Amino acid sequence: MTRPAPASPGAVARLRITGIAAGGAGVGRLADGRAIFVHRTAPGEEVEARVVEEKRRWARGRLERVLAPAPERREAPCRFYARCGGCTLEHLTYPAQLQAKRVLVTEAMRRIGGIAPPALEITASPEEFRYRNRVSFTLVRLAHGRVAAGFHELERPARILDVDGDCLLPEPAVATAWSALRRHWGPDANRLPPGERLRLTLRATGAGAVSLLVEGGYGPGRPDELRERVPKLAAVWHRPGTGSPVLLAGAESLAESWEEEDLALSGAVFLQVNRGAAARLEEYVAELAGEVAGARVVDAYCGVGLHARRLARRGARVLGIELDPLAVAEARRSAPEGATFEVARVEDALPAALPADLVILNPPRSGLDPAVPGQLLGAPPARLTYVSCDPATLARDLGRLANGFSVASVHAFDLFPQTAHVETVVALTRVGSG
Repeated sequence: MTRPAPASPGAVARLRITGIAAGGAGVGRLADGRAIFVHRTAPGEEVEARVVEEKRRWARGRLERVLAPAPERREAPCRFYARCGGCTLEHLTYPAQLQAKRVLVTEAMRRIGGIAPPALEITASPEEFRYRNRVSFTLVRLAHGRVAAGFHELERPARILDVDGDCLLPEPAVATAWSALRRHWGPDANRLPPGERLRLTLRATGAGAVSLLVEGGYGPGRPDELRERVPKLAAVWHRPGTGSPVLLAGAESLAESWEEEDLALSGAVFLQVNRGAAARLEEYVAELAGEVAGARVVDAYCGVGLHARRLARRGARVLGIELDPLAVAEARRSAPEGATFEVARVEDALPAALPADLVILNPPRSGLDPAVPGQLLGAPPARLTYVSCDPATLARDLGRLANGFSVASVHAFDLFPQTAHVETVVALTRVGSG
């Protein structure tokens, strides 16, 4: 039987889209059997796509024409969506986005982790748009005093698409501050630190106060002038390299109320970007913990210690482990009795904290350090709760833990509508523990 000739770069292929990949692109098959990834497509559609990149096992395509649209396709509400890489699923109705994420998590666990998960529930975000309390933009200084600031373009990630406050992701306070910052940063953005490329992160509190973190560049710029001109810009921070950020102007910390917790946020301390959806996730983690009075709990990668604080108030003895000293300082500032916090890498501090009754894992996108699964298997807690922001590394880590723990439940939370990102909470129990 003659094998179909492979498509060559520039060729137009007719495809049927069968799913959504982790990056948000639709997945189809070329005539030679290779997978091809095409953004702005939906499962069930027939499309024409131009091949723009080829590898031995897969290819990338650019959508040319939708021949038979899926019922879930919609006109994207954001005026930047056609070229912007900040969102990848806005052309799908919100229920279709949730279904795509449900499949992403399930398939990652099956293919990568070798795990057949129980039926997966997903909790929607309370807000489909205007939900991000923190947004990072890239600013590049171009020739002749021109500036572009926004997100990477979808098909040309080396280019920055200029995006103003009409972007539909930021909370209103962030969008307003971003528009004002763009108006008042001066010619060639000379009120910001000098440098060809900067990363600008705006974060708003629930009360609407906004901080700006500038990463990259050198020198302070003119931060006091920015604060005078940008309403509610309460602080300007700068991190020129890899160290801790330095306060250039304004308040050392901003008061934030997060559910029942009162926080003082400074610099680049991490907090979830979707306050409404994060509250539902945090409540679920607390429900999984159940009765914890007298229990020994480890909150690994704890950030400012929200889980640790909540469980300590319910009578647990909790050790929070976090590498960021600023986050630990905030966790300690208002720690209830029974909660202690350590500045350390989890893989360094975890062995001394085991055994425990419950370990909560909330690692970065890269997942667990390779040493951590072995440490947990060597002194297994009765229960694990794994909070993940990446289905692939979650599935990998669950596979590494499979010899000692079984998956009891899987629940996804949509903290990032319009994108392919999804948070997943997995409850695990020690094999043979009752």
